[in-house]
Amino acid sequence: MTMIPQSQDRSAFEQAQFLKILSREEALARFEAALFPRSIPTEPRKLADALGAALAEDVTAPIDVPPFDRSNVDGFAVRSADLVAAGEGKPVRLGLNGETIQCGTAPRLQVTPGTATAIATGGPLPRGADAVVMVEHTQPAGSDTIEVRRAVSPGQFVSYAGSDIARGEALLRAGTIIGSREIGMLAACGIAEVKVARKPLVAVISTGDELVQPGQRLAPAGIYDTNGAIVAAAIDENGGEAVFLGAIPDDEAKLEAAMRGALADADMLVLSGGTSKGAGDLSHRIIGRLGKPGIVAHGVALKPGKPLCLAVCDGKPVVILPGFPTSAMFTFHDMIVPVLRRLAGLPPRSDAKVNATVPVRIASELGRTEFVMVSLVEGKNGLIAYPSGKGSGAITSFAQADGFLRIDALADQMPAGTATEVTLFTPHVRVPDLVIVGSHCTGLDLVSAGLAHAGLTVRSIAVGSLGGLAAAKRGECDVAPIHLFDDKSETYNTPYLVEGLELVPGWRRMQGIVFRKGDRRFEGLDAKEAVAGALTDPACIMVNRNQGAGTRILIDRLLGGARPEGYWNQPRSHNAVAAAVAQHRADWGMTIAPVADAAGLGFIPLAEEHYDFALVTARKGRPAVQAFLDALGSNEVRAALERAGFRPA
Repeated sequence: MTMIPQSQDRSAFEQAQFLKILSREEALARFEAALFPRSIPTEPRKLADALGAALAEDVTAPIDVPPFDRSNVDGFAVRSADLVAAGEGKPVRLGLNGETIQCGTAPRLQVTPGTATAIATGGPLPRGADAVVMVEHTQPAGSDTIEVRRAVSPGQFVSYAGSDIARGEALLRAGTIIGSREIGMLAACGIAEVKVARKPLVAVISTGDELVQPGQRLAPAGIYDTNGAIVAAAIDENGGEAVFLGAIPDDEAKLEAAMRGALADADMLVLSGGTSKGAGDLSHRIIGRLGKPGIVAHGVALKPGKPLCLAVCDGKPVVILPGFPTSAMFTFHDMIVPVLRRLAGLPPRSDAKVNATVPVRIASELGRTEFVMVSLVEGKNGLIAYPSGKGSGAITSFAQADGFLRIDALADQMPAGTATEVTLFTPHVRVPDLVIVGSHCTGLDLVSAGLAHAGLTVRSIAVGSLGGLAAAKRGECDVAPIHLFDDKSETYNTPYLVEGLELVPGWRRMQGIVFRKGDRRFEGLDAKEAVAGALTDPACIMVNRNQGAGTRILIDRLLGGARPEGYWNQPRSHNAVAAAVAQHRADWGMTIAPVADAAGLGFIPLAEEHYDFALVTARKGRPAVQAFLDALGSNEVRAALERAGFRPA
């Protein structure tokens, strides 16, 4: 990429960085071309200190292992030719030599025809012997004679010298991660010290005025710095040694000083935040002053991760990750880990892949390769991949997802029912014991807590009542939490069941209007009066719920076709509604009483709804489902639900 002279206007420089959006492959190729080839620094390590390090060179065996022919059993070293005719009805007598060979005992006497020598497991085979007969297949026949009732073949129960490891054999290859097994192999060969790749020292800096370190008080409009901790841990997981230098505010002089200091001491610098085109994004402007060639890619056709900035400053890689956690971690694992592992002398990461079916349509953006985090559950005909749907700002996306799928840049969607390949974050699929798909409620955590403590894995996917019901009909979950009111029968949930589903009563929870205490537009009114008044006030902003949620059905019924300001603000949880009102981004919304109480908000009861479970009958006999049903009916859980503000059914 052509570098823009420092004398040019910064805004022009800033815009130029995004004029050329590179494909993932081209961006990675440019980054690697600017860094490699290069020698990997090495250091000697004592065997006891080598655990987790990567070998810097091939290791060949300096000796044979075992170093001598040895016995695999307790018994007698013999000449197989002496026992050719031995059998149960025709024992062969052998005279005993005057020694017993133990481990670590060098044989003194030769086994001559018609003789045998007592030998222990691991003992070296004496001269003249070519087999070992197990002690169980012999019988004493006097003080210095044995009878053998079974023939043996040459080499029986003998491990020959070098049969495990041969002298000069390639024992371990460069790039091998030294674990306990590798240490055992090296120790067996008498190797006390190995040459390993020195871990690259990677400086980590978070940027932004809004960042607060964990443990400190969270200021208004502030957020805790999660990227610093996550990135540092990911570096350590992939062969580097991370040094977190803290969060630097959006001050160009301070940030440049921190970046220069980091590059002076470390082998690599990773920053998060400051890659977009906002006024506070300074990092990429500073890079041009830190060394050649500078920025090699700024803007990659990825979703998430478009603002990724890759640079090399005088031979040292500099990476500026996007600020949103999911974007930062995905781009780090996908684009940075391959380079970091090469710098650490490690082989490329081997990702496990599985085939799965997407149950819902996933919209995508033309022109950008999109990677979608998914959670895997077991369906009727194989694995089902549910998209996380939490966005690039979600901390939990990486922790709760099992892997990701890829949507090609030329596609604007992945249709429901598509069979696709999922790249796993871990070597194996972690199919949960219990799958819950549907409407989320804080009471659900009270029921599932005991299951988790008992060692069962529980996967809860919040897609709303209608989405959960659809998943249950397709057999993609064990239970679907629902709270759907039927106008015709004026009952909850039961009218929505179909063959193969049965209703399990859960609890009752009060839905109502939430507002800030002291707001005269709502104080002292019932729900219908409060909403009617809000609809006449253009300055009164609501916060809605997502389509498919049972709460959304109640809201639309209450509004009667009206679409007030804020109607299209549609968060997916009760807590998000309460937060919007508490933080003055909205004036009213609908949530449940326990959430309103926890947020310190005013609450106008509207209706006590039934939060029940659509149980897939075919999965009822599964142990985890029975454990869930037992927990739901237990006195302990019922009491916990009541304390939380719910009324058990």
